[in-house]
Amino acid sequence: MLGKTRIFSIFIENDSIFSIIKALLAVLFALIIVFFILLFTGYSPLPVYGALLQGAFGSKRCIGETLISTTPLLFSGLGFALAYRCGLFNIGLEGQITMGGIAAAFFGFIIPEINPVLHVIICIMAGALAGAFWGFIPGYLKAKFGIHEVIGVIMLNHIAFKIAAYLVSMQGPMQDKMDDMPASPFVQESARIVRFARGSRLHWGIFLAIAVAGIVWLLLFRTRLGFKIRAVGMNSYAAETAGISIKKHIVLTMAMSGALGGLAGAVEILGVHYRLFAAFSPGYGFDAIAVALLGLVNPIGIIASSFLFGVLRSGSVFMQAMYGVNKDMVSVITGIIVFFMGMSIPIGILIRNRLKRSRNGTLH
Repeated sequence: MLGKTRIFSIFIENDSIFSIIKALLAVLFALIIVFFILLFTGYSPLPVYGALLQGAFGSKRCIGETLISTTPLLFSGLGFALAYRCGLFNIGLEGQITMGGIAAAFFGFIIPEINPVLHVIICIMAGALAGAFWGFIPGYLKAKFGIHEVIGVIMLNHIAFKIAAYLVSMQGPMQDKMDDMPASPFVQESARIVRFARGSRLHWGIFLAIAVAGIVWLLLFRTRLGFKIRAVGMNSYAAETAGISIKKHIVLTMAMSGALGGLAGAVEILGVHYRLFAAFSPGYGFDAIAVALLGLVNPIGIIASSFLFGVLRSGSVFMQAMYGVNKDMVSVITGIIVFFMGMSIPIGILIRNRLKRSRNGTLH
């Protein structure tokens, strides 16, 4: 009896455990709903899910593709989480990824062959700075003029897409004149992030993403700056009363968030494509919202959630090839997860109340 009461107490009183349970339930509900969608549309759900897993883990190449998808999702998920912790909703990561990719590609092919480590660092830093600038703009507009960051980043997303499309168009200054494709020249060999798994495109960028996740965790939870960012996000009025500059931290956080998006774009160009295309990102910046929310806007949780979404993205290709299920079904799963994570507060209250009633009944 006491053991059961103790378990109930852990579920009710430990916010971290309870949050993890809510995230797992969101994924479970999404898979159940998609199960019935597949069933009602004439597919056999279990073989389809099996194909999804096989496409993600069926071979060394499949695992590599899963981790390749995980890498930009991790960077961009961290970017969204950092802004979210400051009370900001950065849905402009897709544009920041695009700008980071443009900068990395430009310095990748314009600089002649130099020391590979130095060249990669220059290109990655250029991508991060480009993304930071693209995040700084809406942050400044919000701090200076009160323009909501969502409006600012949506407009900047479209501007970034058009800039990329123009640069690699047939008349664009970055288009490869030796090729009929709307793409930039290939980056120099010294600018490419080394691939380390034979028979796979997997590159060292995945380790950089994990290292950055650790840095963001330390920043948020072990530094004064991180404390101030979280204070602004939790209660800006109280933070301002305590002497924390709201405007300064809004601008700084949006710039850092954008830098993480720029890193995602730079690593994607330097490690996977080796040249700039107009739409080289398949929506990593938008998926970052689901990745961050499912990861409980905690860098450690985001490592796990980005891997899950990497599995879905990688496995969906094989799923479509085997059973004809449109790979956009993964977007349905993503949307449902976001829906349930958005409902987590009222659902959590209901579950906690239910557990409390059950505990009280047990005690009586």
